Amino acid sequence: MENNEHTEDNSTLQAYLNVILAYQPQVVPHRNRVTFITKKTGLPQLWSWDAAESSCKQVVQLPDRVMAVKHSSCGFRTVIGMDHKGNEKQQLYMLDNETLNVQELVFSPEHFHHLGSWSPCGKKITFSSNRRGPGLFDLYVLDVETKQLEVVYRHESKCVPLSWLPDGSGLLFVTDETSISQHLYVLDLQDGGTRRIGLEGAGVYTSVQLCEDGTGYFITNAAENTMALYCFSADRTGADLLCHIPEWDIEEAKLSPDRSRIAYTVNEGGMSVLYMYNLESGSSEATKGQPKGVIQSLSWLNEEQLVFALKSPIQPGDVWSYRTNDTSFQQLTHFGAAESIAHLLREPELCTFKSFDGVEVPYFYYRPDSSRYTMGQSKSEGAALTAQKSPTVVYVHGGPESQIRFEFQPVIQYLVGKGFNVIAPNVRGSMGYGKNYLNLDNRRKRMDTVADLAEMVKDLGRFEEIDTANIGIMGRSYGGFMVLAALTHYPDLWAAGVDIVGITHFRTFLQNTGEWRRKLRESEYGTLADDSDFFEEIAPFNHSHKIKVPLLIFHGRNDTRVPVTEAEQLFADMQARGQEAELVIFEDEGHQTEKMENHIAMNSRIIRFFRRHLEK
Repeated sequence: MENNEHTEDNSTLQAYLNVILAYQPQVVPHRNRVTFITKKTGLPQLWSWDAAESSCKQVVQLPDRVMAVKHSSCGFRTVIGMDHKGNEKQQLYMLDNETLNVQELVFSPEHFHHLGSWSPCGKKITFSSNRRGPGLFDLYVLDVETKQLEVVYRHESKCVPLSWLPDGSGLLFVTDETSISQHLYVLDLQDGGTRRIGLEGAGVYTSVQLCEDGTGYFITNAAENTMALYCFSADRTGADLLCHIPEWDIEEAKLSPDRSRIAYTVNEGGMSVLYMYNLESGSSEATKGQPKGVIQSLSWLNEEQLVFALKSPIQPGDVWSYRTNDTSFQQLTHFGAAESIAHLLREPELCTFKSFDGVEVPYFYYRPDSSRYTMGQSKSEGAALTAQKSPTVVYVHGGPESQIRFEFQPVIQYLVGKGFNVIAPNVRGSMGYGKNYLNLDNRRKRMDTVADLAEMVKDLGRFEEIDTANIGIMGRSYGGFMVLAALTHYPDLWAAGVDIVGITHFRTFLQNTGEWRRKLRESEYGTLADDSDFFEEIAPFNHSHKIKVPLLIFHGRNDTRVPVTEAEQLFADMQARGQEAELVIFEDEGHQTEKMENHIAMNSRIIRFFRRHLEK
């Protein structure tokens, strides 16, 4: 009987995990076509949607996952970034859009390559790479026809090229000063000189785009608490504010081909709202009739049609369009159709609580179907519903500069479908709520964010259907650290834990992670030189003897962000002590889990683990 249940559970879980998404749409210039990435064949591959035929097809099959795509301005060529077994060290390949032939373009498998953009003439590309040293990213220009490669700028940390100047005489690029702060520069390709542009102050730059006259637009939070939209010039410092919403981040913007309007999205509590900014009048207006969800990858097909990816808890992810002439939304692809489970998908409720110091913390609460409620009397007698206590799983996001969004999460949805309550918090340090909130967990304030989880458990007591004595917790990457910190510093609050590629000790993590990543992460976590005593004080590895509940650990052998040694040292320590812990290492994965068979294996095991330890 139990084996039959497991077979049925795995079959249902596979239905959730096999839901296919279409994402990262990008218009191919002069082709009336949109490319996007999907895992329909098992790994992320490049597909296209043809506007004339309203049909989709795979463009090319590559041996590993596609990470980045950039089309030349003429539409004849496309550069594709692909890594190897999840190691994130993408190499660059060129696709001929006429013949569909693929040729190796940039190949140095031991190094990272961050793709920039095509030159205005369509003959050169730019990228940054750490070929000179593990933490030293230099800017390169490659002539794709002659294969001549030139180092055009040397940098002592991480930098990423963004775009070329309209006349091809220079580049725009950003340097990562910390994990949440960048500087914007212009590089003169003639003399190698650089000029810093943009705004003073600490902030990040996104949606940087230039027009033919050298003016452009970007989004930054360098001068505000939240991300705002600006107009700038590559010839001078400073920028003119166009639009700012004090409560929320503007997260992406795209100028229309006729330069009459800018489409932009606002992240309102984890959901996107699409706006149009009229450049002549300076006014903004939210679009009407937009489906609820998260919007990403804005790209104009023509002056009247904007394309983008849209996803939500009940619409897993597809390419959509918005027409400005009739203000209509249309779904262009249907990869995310989940017919067998569509009736089971649930939208969460957005809740908040006040933490120990009065900070308001938001979380999404996914409730199971109402059929799990029991009746004291028959409905015909007008009885009220009585809540039945159910086990709960807390799902903690990674980052830490990330955010749980209003989007499809297969494991969350499966747990909810099996009668679990799922809580997905955006504790202090999360993105989407301004720099002040983002910085509340920096350095020696790290454990305040773990205290948020403990305070949240108290808040969950107000829901009579939640059994606060029977809560599991899971998280990936930094979320894995949060799981381990919660289990070791608040051991009596939890019934089981799942750690996926998590940090077990910030000292060993910083010692073993990539050199360039160490510099960026130290601004957030603290430095080896100044904060090692604090790392020792809070390290889950040092407190693992306090863990009282079963722990399931996953890691990828090729993880370049959080080395697999983080998982191995914790498991060995707990195993030697006789604590209940399991370790699963995927030999062909990195920090992300990309291969479908590994997704199924990992999440099947997670579900069985929680059912075994929480369904009591």
